[in-house]
Amino acid sequence: MKLILLGPPGAGKGTQAQRLVAKYGLVQLSTGDMLRAAVKAGTPVGRQAREIMAKGNLVPDAVVVKIVEQRIEQPDARKGFVLDGFPRTVPQAAALDRILSERGIALDGVIELRVDEDALIKRIESRVAEMANRGEKLRDDDNPQVLRSRLQAYREQTAPLISYYRHQGMLRTINGMASIPDVTAAIDAALPQGPAEARPSGAAAHMKGSNTAKSSRLSPAKAIGKKSDMPRGEVKRRPPAAPKTAMGKRKQGQTGQR
Repeated sequence: MKLILLGPPGAGKGTQAQRLVAKYGLVQLSTGDMLRAAVKAGTPVGRQAREIMAKGNLVPDAVVVKIVEQRIEQPDARKGFVLDGFPRTVPQAAALDRILSERGIALDGVIELRVDEDALIKRIESRVAEMANRGEKLRDDDNPQVLRSRLQAYREQTAPLISYYRHQGMLRTINGMASIPDVTAAIDAALPQGPAEARPSGAAAHMKGSNTAKSSRLSPAKAIGKKSDMPRGEVKRRPPAAPKTAMGKRKQGQTGQR
């Protein structure tokens, strides 16, 4: 199973990624962890990233994409992975499409954890106040203003990925404001039954209008936390008949009838 988790800072992506790892035996791939591992291993791209970070500069997309590409090729990741924090931008998503397509790998889905930003800020303000009352040391990111800046960066850079993956038919939106167990249950209900390799190759194929879009197991959600209204039987070819749903008409219009 190959998944992407999307959501702003504080949405709980890390928590849900760990639960997916524990339940399905996936590998959690976070950008920060992959960068640190590459630097520690002293790989050519890791040395390049270290030089850039030593100067206080942001690691460019080309380097990040190369690190992700090398990590996906490792044996443990071949069994399944969940990407947390990558891609962050549409160009990174396009690069990921290329990487996966070249290797015949298909994404099983993209999970968006949708949250209320105002509620997130109030939550961190309450946490900071509680920690201050207990005399606990605050972390650098335990700061409402820092969170506001990160949320703004997410809206500008990463939020466009929601439309990007919705267009591919891969997006599933989950109510991230629910309790942790409820979010986990909603994600489990949204996950496909069976490996993506049973489908035509690569998420990139969706962008080319291939039949992959028809066989995608994660259709766009019409309501947060609920599955698509398309009946299960609609994914199989049937003798010509009047379509029963609007979605069925659209599917036939895209792929044609044999």
